[in-house]
Amino acid sequence: CFISARAAMARVERVSVGGSGLEIARVLTGLWQMADMERDGKQVDLRHCAESMSAYADAGLSTFDMADHYGSAEDVAGIFCKEIIGDPTQVQMLTKWCPKPGVMDRAEVEKAVDISLKRLRTDKIDLLQFHWWDFKDPRYLDAMHELKKLRAEGKIRELGVTNVDTSHLRLLIRDGVPIATNQVCFSVLDTRARKPRGMCEFCAQEGVKILAFGVLGGGFISEKWLGKEEPAAEELQTWSQMKYKRFIDICGWEQFQLTLRVLDQVARRHSVSIACVATRWVLQQPGVGGVIIGARLGISEHISDTTKLFSFELGQADMDEIQAVIDARPRQIPGDCGDEYRRPPFLTAQGDLSHHLDALPPVYEQRDGCSGTRVQSGTVWEDIAGFSRGARIGNIIAVAGTTATHGSRCVGGKDAAAQATFVCDKLEAAVTSLGGRLQDVIRTRVFVKRIADWEPVARAHGEKFGDVRPANSLVQADLVGDDYLVEIEADAVVAG
Repeated sequence: CFISARAAMARVERVSVGGSGLEIARVLTGLWQMADMERDGKQVDLRHCAESMSAYADAGLSTFDMADHYGSAEDVAGIFCKEIIGDPTQVQMLTKWCPKPGVMDRAEVEKAVDISLKRLRTDKIDLLQFHWWDFKDPRYLDAMHELKKLRAEGKIRELGVTNVDTSHLRLLIRDGVPIATNQVCFSVLDTRARKPRGMCEFCAQEGVKILAFGVLGGGFISEKWLGKEEPAAEELQTWSQMKYKRFIDICGWEQFQLTLRVLDQVARRHSVSIACVATRWVLQQPGVGGVIIGARLGISEHISDTTKLFSFELGQADMDEIQAVIDARPRQIPGDCGDEYRRPPFLTAQGDLSHHLDALPPVYEQRDGCSGTRVQSGTVWEDIAGFSRGARIGNIIAVAGTTATHGSRCVGGKDAAAQATFVCDKLEAAVTSLGGRLQDVIRTRVFVKRIADWEPVARAHGEKFGDVRPANSLVQADLVGDDYLVEIEADAVVAG
């Protein structure tokens, strides 16, 4: 097994992630379909699934991606490493932690990591990827800094994130968290990562590797669907199909068929499949470290077709032809990477977050004031100066001048855009905790320490309020505190 695996690795492209020397295959085998296979209480032979992983490792596809909520995926990987392959250093096991909003102290974070270590039967996780549902809740920063400590202590080799948009990836990096990868949806259907000043550009600049999932659109991007009629909702058989049909619906089935026809033309020129062309297109994008191809272990395998990815490259004419059909679409997937989990339209299997969360709790607790209702964000400044983060009387909400303060420290380093992103999240958290919505904000006032920072701060404001368009002022001001580069306040009127 080991000899054949090493020989195959010479053919499969590999890439380094982070600074620890970790190398992964540029095609990762995704185990999310374990959860689908176990849906509705179905029993799966874990040993048989683990044995099925050998074929991937032997082909040089030695990197496996899973998560704490992918059914028994971590257990299967642990069986494979300890009982089948014999030498776990020949493979790379990447997992995710996707907690529900709550306290993220040392005990909670280490408990989650230890559970994955036990299931994987290892003493060090190769790459731990963190997902957070609601950036208004700043406790994701607590979690990431605790994970950073556990990495320094040897329980984690590299840290990554999943479904993090460009602005919050910048915030985390500027806040001192060593991010090696960001796992996001990216395909010829979903090109959000390629937007100007977007994910591809930022990751290429920062040395962060994009790990792309959804590259085959739940199996829709294949010859199987070329020239076929649009399936009815009840004909969709897997969670992946239910999810990625929503992506197709953004532009419609006709536009999707145009895309398939172009991919088919390119595939015929290279004597490969449509799936190979679509995947190769993603692999050749700036900042992309690897792509994740799902596997139904013990049921269906596409190993031989997958390894053909490394037998050809798309030329400029191929890339231009594919780009032309993308540009011709009347609409594109809205927003940035990861937005499908945080704002409508929710491009998930159910069209909402019901499979993941019951509800998102308010970030701040309401308190009765001398008049109306107040919320506190827990910063040191609120106690020192005796003020509330936000106050509501009737349908009027006022949010105090807000800096990038979390507890007693400044967030985002010396990056004004990163600070502004955090500030805008806090403004929204205050408004929503007082019963309002972001859409209720009617005015914002922005103060920058350095006038040269006006544009990155304004862009961060636009990312949060672009669909709201409140009245706005931006002026230079000598802010209190050496580290603070931006302060913003907001007023809202709750409709109805």
